[in-house]
This record gives sequence, C-alpha cells and structure tokens, in this order.
Amino acid sequence: MRKKEVTFKEISEYTGFSKTTVSRYFNDPDSLTLENQQKIADALEVLGYKENKVARMLASGKTEFIGVIVPNLFLNYYSEILNKLLSTYEKYGYKFLVFAGNEQPETERKYISELLAYKIEGMIILSHTISSEELASYGVPVVSIEREDKYICSVNSDNFNGGEQAAQMLSDCGCDVLIHINSDVPPEIPAHKRITGFKEFCRQNNIANEVLLVDWSGVFSENVVKTEETINYLDEKYPDKRKGIFLSNDNTAANFLNCLVRKHSCLPDDYRMVGFDNSSVSAEAIIPISTIEQQIDKIAGEAMEILVMQMNEQKKRRPVPLKEPVHKIVPTVAIPRDTTKNREITKQK
Repeated sequence: MRKKEVTFKEISEYTGFSKTTVSRYFNDPDSLTLENQQKIADALEVLGYKENKVARMLASGKTEFIGVIVPNLFLNYYSEILNKLLSTYEKYGYKFLVFAGNEQPETERKYISELLAYKIEGMIILSHTISSEELASYGVPVVSIEREDKYICSVNSDNFNGGEQAAQMLSDCGCDVLIHINSDVPPEIPAHKRITGFKEFCRQNNIANEVLLVDWSGVFSENVVKTEETINYLDEKYPDKRKGIFLSNDNTAANFLNCLVRKHSCLPDDYRMVGFDNSSVSAEAIIPISTIEQQIDKIAGEAMEILVMQMNEQKKRRPVPLKEPVHKIVPTVAIPRDTTKNREITKQK
C-alpha cells in the first residue's frame, strides 16, 4: 500500500511549531534560527517526509528549471556541451528543458515561449538565430555560449588563440601552405576569431595560406559531396605542396579525413590536419585527429556559475541587475595526434 504523505499539520504537532513556522522552513529557511531549522529537519527524517515538488513550485513560484536551446545535435560539440550542463544537477539542483532550434528563428521563438510558460528561472543559449538584444528582453537571466553576446552574459573559447595554435601545429610539421576551411562566420560570432587568429599567425610568419569558406549543410551526404569537391580543388591547386588543413570543427575534420582516405586509400604524406573542439569524434577517428580543445567542461561550468549567480540575485526581495553583461573567455589547448605527426602515415591494409 502507498505510504500516507506527511502533512504540515503532523510536522507542526511533532515539533510544537505552528504550521506557519513549518511553511517558513520550506520557503524562507533563513528566517528561522539554525536551531529551529535543525529541529524541523530532524522531524522530517523521523516522520519519513517526502517533499512534494509540485506543491513547492506552486507555493514559491520557482521551478528550478533552466531552458537550453542548441542549434542542432548534429555536431558532437553541442551534445557534449549539453552532457556537461546536465551533469551540474548534483552541484546546483537545476533541471533542464532542451530544444534544438535547427536555425529556424520562428521555431526558436516558439520554443522560448514554451519555456517561459514553464516558468523557467534562466536560459542557456547556444544557437545563433535570435539576437542577444531580443534574448535580453525576455526578462529571465540568460547566458550564451559561442554566439553573439552584446546584451547578455556569455562564455566563449579563446577562438583567436585557438586559430593561432592550429596554424602553429601545422607550421611545425613542415607544411608549405596552410588552408583554413570554415563557413562564412559573421564577425560578431566568436568563432570568426578562429579565422582571424589563423590569418594573423600566417601573416606574422610569412606563411602562404588560403581561407576557404564553404556553405556547410546539416545533411551529412551533402557535406560529403562538398568535402570531396574541396579535396579535388586542393589536389589540383597544390599538387607539389605539403598542405596543412585547419578545419573549423571536429565533425568537419572527421568527414575530411574519411574523404581523403577513400580517395587515396590513406592519409597522404602531403596532408596534415587539425580540427577544433576535441570532441570524441576526433580521438575516435580511424586516424586520431589533432585538434584544438575548447575545454567543454570548463565552458559548461562557467556558464552555470554565471547563470546561477544571476538567478540567485533574482530571488532577492530587491534584486540588483547587472550593470553590464559578464563575459568569460576559456583558454584553448592544442592536442597533437597522428594527423600532425611529421612522418608518412602508411597506407591502410
């Protein structure tokens, strides 16, 4: 048989406190002395009290929910960021409602309306489709990750240094020309600095280079075709050059590697490669891919710390809004693997 739920009346009778005092223990514990808090806590244990989360949410107006919007789960980076965010439950006690926007502004607005209807306490946004000015207007704390962030708090990688580190790795293994393959990222998006960091390293070191901007798709088969076309272009343009390829993310790098191996039956000695993210796809590739680590665990941790700080402030009787958004930069780390080893990688058997 289902055990009878313990009521506030029973707790009151057991402790000798009024029901109002018991209610304050749950909704405003700091208004009670530590001694009285402990007496009620001991009573809850003896009586076998199980908290009714729904009732508490209705009483306090606080749901302990955070909304998260990611662009997609096609790229390993987003799924790994999401995994790290979910793992913060043990530390902060917040639950997450997650939507994938798929770069559709009206769809994302619909999702945000749904999240606000659930009385979320804050949002973490990784998608790029809605401006930070609009996001700031929704009246809940917001932290963004790797997107335009003029009006909201954010956590980003040191993308400029990451671009320099990638170029440095490729230069160190004797490449004659360095090529960065990316999409046409607007300057206000933090990832654009990967392009500028790469170009600045090449300029300072007088290294021949090229930036190829490709209109990547969310459809894998379409990206394979575009990658094969890009490899054919590089083979024809730089037939006698050792080519150092810096890819904008690890998924694109893994696809590039697969296409190279299919065409040449190996990773040719005139190619060296670096990805970006250090997501699992780079380490698990048929030939482990050198990459630039974004320290995903630190990014997620910093994002939650900033968001919880804002949400705690909102719970005060007289919350003090931030004078300006907080922006944190997380250092990148170069991770060398087989695709930048300065030796010929033998044909796969």
